[in-house]
Amino acid sequence: MKYSLILLLLALSLSSCAQTAADSTAQLMASVEQHRHDDPQLMNEIGQMLVVGFRGTELSDTNHIVRDIKELNIGGVILFEYDAPSGSRPRNITSPEQLTQLCRSLQGLSDNTLLISIDQEGGKVNRLKESYGFPRFASAQQTARYGIDSVRYYAQLTGKTLKSLGINLNFAPCVDVNINPNCPVIGKIERSFSAHPKQVARYASCWIESQGRYGIISCLKHFPGHGSSLKDTHAGLADVTNTWEHKELDPYKKLIASGKVDMIMTTHVFNANLDSLYPATLSRLTLTNLLRDSLHYNGIIITDDLAMGAMVKEYTYEEILQRAINAGADMLCLSNNGKEYNANIVPQTLEIIYQLVQEGKIGRNRIREAASRVASLKQKYSHYEEIYH
Repeated sequence: MKYSLILLLLALSLSSCAQTAADSTAQLMASVEQHRHDDPQLMNEIGQMLVVGFRGTELSDTNHIVRDIKELNIGGVILFEYDAPSGSRPRNITSPEQLTQLCRSLQGLSDNTLLISIDQEGGKVNRLKESYGFPRFASAQQTARYGIDSVRYYAQLTGKTLKSLGINLNFAPCVDVNINPNCPVIGKIERSFSAHPKQVARYASCWIESQGRYGIISCLKHFPGHGSSLKDTHAGLADVTNTWEHKELDPYKKLIASGKVDMIMTTHVFNANLDSLYPATLSRLTLTNLLRDSLHYNGIIITDDLAMGAMVKEYTYEEILQRAINAGADMLCLSNNGKEYNANIVPQTLEIIYQLVQEGKIGRNRIREAASRVASLKQKYSHYEEIYH
C-alpha cells in the first residue's frame, strides 16, 4: 500500500512538473510572438544571428528545430554525432543516406539559405566517422606532414563529402599556431597544421580554396589564437596571457589580406595582452578594435559554442549575449550540446536579446549590421543550394 502511494505521488509530481514546463513554454512563446508582431524585422534579424544544435536523426513536426527554422527564422544549425548531455549516440548522424535526407529536410524548411554547419576538421574533430560509412579524414597535423598535396587532397575530400550531404558550412580550417604541442585542445589532438605561421596560412589557404570549389563556406578558428593554451576552454577559463605570442595573428593577417575569409570563429581564452577584463569572445578590444579595425576584416564573426565552461562558469547567459554582440560577434553558436539540453534555447535567446535592445543595452544598428553580414554571406553562396529546394 505504501509503495503504491509513493508511485502515485511520484506520478502526480511528474505530471505537475510537465504541466508547469508546458505552461512556461506557452508563456515564453506568447511573449516572443508578441515581439514578432510588434517588431518583426528586429526579431527576424536576431533570429538570423543564431546557429543552433538539436537532437534528431530525422525531423518530426514536434522537434523544436522545425519551429526554430520556420517560425523563429534562425540563421543556421550545427550537427553532431554525439549527444553530450545524455552521453549517447546518435544525435544527428548515423549514415550518409540518413544525413543527406536530414539536411534536405532542414534546408526545405527555410525560406532562404539555411546554414547547415559541422565541425569536420578530420582526426579527432571528426563528426563523420568511418563507422557510419564515411571516408577516413586525417587530422590537420597529419595532412600537413606530407605537404600541400596531402592537405589539398583531404580538403577536397571534405568539400566533396559535405556537398554531397547538403552541408554548406564547415567550422574549419583551424589556424591556431602550434605554440604548445601539449595544448589539450589543439596541439595534443593534432588540430594545428604547424608551429610556423607561414605554413599555417599556406595550408589554410589551400583548404579554403579546395572547400570553396564545392560551395562549402570555411570558417577560420580560433581567434586570436588558442595554440599556446595550457587548458581547455570547454572545461573552464583558459588564460594565455603568459604563453600567447603575437605571431599567432599572422595567419589571420595573411588570409584576411588575400580576401578569402568569409567567417572567423572566436575563442573563449583570456589574454590580458589584448584585454585585461574579458575573454576574446566578449572583448570589444579583441573583436572590433583588433580584428575589425586593425586587421581590416569585414566578414562574419561567429562565437565558439556559448555553452562551454569558459563562458557558463564565469558569466550569466544574459551577460554572455550582451557582451558578445557588443564586442562585435555577428553570429552566436548555441550548440545545445553542453551539460544540459534546452528545447527552448531559441525563444529564450530571442527574448533576452530583444529586451536588451529595448533597454538600450545593445544597439539596434549592431543587430542590423550583424544580420546584414549574414544575408550577404547567404547570397554569395545561395546558388549552391538550388538542388535542396
